[in-house]
Amino acid sequence: MRNSNRRHRKHGGHGEYKRRYTPHGRGLGRMLKDAQRNELTESEIYSKLSKLLKEEEKRDVLKKISEREKERGNFWKHHSGEEVKPNHLKVISNSILSKILGVDFGLKLTERSDNVSKEKYREISDKLPEAIKISEEETEDENLVSKLIDETRLKYVSSMVLGVNDALVELTGALAGLTFALQDTNLIALSGLITGIAASLSMGGSEYLSTKTGESRKSPIKAALYTGTTYLITVILLILPYFLLNQVFLSLILTLVVALIIILCFTFYISVAQNISFRKRFLEMASISLGVSALSFGIGIIVRKYIGVEV
Repeated sequence: MRNSNRRHRKHGGHGEYKRRYTPHGRGLGRMLKDAQRNELTESEIYSKLSKLLKEEEKRDVLKKISEREKERGNFWKHHSGEEVKPNHLKVISNSILSKILGVDFGLKLTERSDNVSKEKYREISDKLPEAIKISEEETEDENLVSKLIDETRLKYVSSMVLGVNDALVELTGALAGLTFALQDTNLIALSGLITGIAASLSMGGSEYLSTKTGESRKSPIKAALYTGTTYLITVILLILPYFLLNQVFLSLILTLVVALIIILCFTFYISVAQNISFRKRFLEMASISLGVSALSFGIGIIVRKYIGVEV
């Protein structure tokens, strides 16, 4: 009894809270600390994003949201009874991505994290009813953030998807077929580069006509540039191993690794920008690209062995 009183005096009201709620499950304490860390992390993220904005009105909104996130962090601290630090890695990574891909992307990324947080708050509310109010406040802030996002800067994602998807499918397939048919890194690299440049111009032109004749609000010229440029950049990255190495099959393996890395990075971008499933999109793009490559490699074997094309 004496030890119990000591613990109560040591933690104050927090000790009373722990005696009331820990019997419901040891996981609650961890959820409280996670919620606390999440609020403090987002407070820092919004603070840093506000400094990247030029518009004073938008900057002030993010500053206010940052303060509210900090207040909610203190609310969770009151109940967890522990000092928790923000996730600095998450803050730094969001800041870097926002500088490279734009503040709108950073806001989208943080919005996605907010949706996960609200689900956790609903779980906590079973044992701590005050969490419902926190969840409602999160929704209000999420609506404010949504109004700040300039969707026009993200509307060309579909054009970028078209460029990257086509380049990955067409060029990985072409390089796989050429690898076995030609077995010369210089010839394969030059063939791939010429094919890629021609295809990027063709894709850009097709996107221009498609956008111009459709009902999209996108600029046809910008849409064409996004499609053609992303196609060409993807082509250069895919054929780079053939320019750097003399071993054709090692070059092909590295090209496929590069393709998977491109798919990984690009899928992450579009999953955030368009709020779609990362896993499903990644598996879909990877399966198509690698499947076409395997089929093209088989065609290369047939061409070299049965048709008698030798270089």
